[in-house]
Amino acid sequence: MRALVYHSPGQISWDTVTDPGIEDPADAVVRVDATTVCGTDLHILRGDLPEVKPGTVLGHEAVGEVLSVGHEVHSLTPGDQVIVSSVSACGRCEFCRDSMLGQCHGGGGWILGNLVNGTQAEFVWVPFADYSARRRPDALALSDAVLLAEVLPTAYEVGVRNGHVGPGDTVVVVGAGPVGLAAAVIARLYSPRRVIVTDLSAARLEAALRVGADAAELPGKMIADLSEGPGADVVIEASGEPEGFVLCTRAVRTGGHIANIGTHGKPVTLHLEALWRKNVMISTGQVDTSSTPWLLELVRYGRLHVSQLVTHSYGLDRMEDAYDVFAHGTSTGALKVVLQRG
Repeated sequence: MRALVYHSPGQISWDTVTDPGIEDPADAVVRVDATTVCGTDLHILRGDLPEVKPGTVLGHEAVGEVLSVGHEVHSLTPGDQVIVSSVSACGRCEFCRDSMLGQCHGGGGWILGNLVNGTQAEFVWVPFADYSARRRPDALALSDAVLLAEVLPTAYEVGVRNGHVGPGDTVVVVGAGPVGLAAAVIARLYSPRRVIVTDLSAARLEAALRVGADAAELPGKMIADLSEGPGADVVIEASGEPEGFVLCTRAVRTGGHIANIGTHGKPVTLHLEALWRKNVMISTGQVDTSSTPWLLELVRYGRLHVSQLVTHSYGLDRMEDAYDVFAHGTSTGALKVVLQRG
């Protein structure tokens, strides 16, 4: 098969590699009909995640058709249309039983495109298939369904839920990439007073207004007004940049919440000298994707509109072009880039 292979920092290529197969009775093999490029993939490409070894097929989000299953897979059969979760879950360890699938200690967690070959390929090996792939309704478009593999669960679980967004809150999202914008969209389900998005890209600020943010501004004046005034009830860090986290600590009110979504490849300064009296709750987290079934129903029945998060679409064989466009999203206007089988 053909796949996007990581060789070293800054070096990837669309290569011919060995087809995946059933390695354990709980496995499935899925034909990839749609996949995406994630911000974490860019961190890997920059060398921020040294655990990713040369020769690894990248990617951890996919939608496709089940081709084969092991004899211990009970919920899926060949021919099923599925969403392959970014998180693999054994379903048996204490963390999986507590719905903390991202912390799986039974051989799962975030392994696809990280510790094992991932989804940016024509076919993907799916371990623990009963717990790591979910059926896709036929009426759900591929470009919407692939957002349920990671983007929407991350925005909800690590951002909105961890941040305890509630009615009447002022919510600030720092970073208007795909996950940040998804957090802004999902936060509106909870009737906040205002949702404010800040970013350095004019194109992404325009996108924030299109998805329903009440305000979208450069960080300067907006952050200053919040830090000198009442502050935000919930601040969601979705930029993955050290400066973004510092902005969050300035914008949050006394007794408020900071929910960190961003993947940080560099050290981040925590200004406890300015925070220790503010009773601020700071949360971090690995997405669990346990919320995917609920989010799927919201998308399916029109309660959650996410199609506008996908701005570019390519064939699978244009993976390197997709990386380039996504990596320069502030100038290309790219949010989520979807690659589909031709």
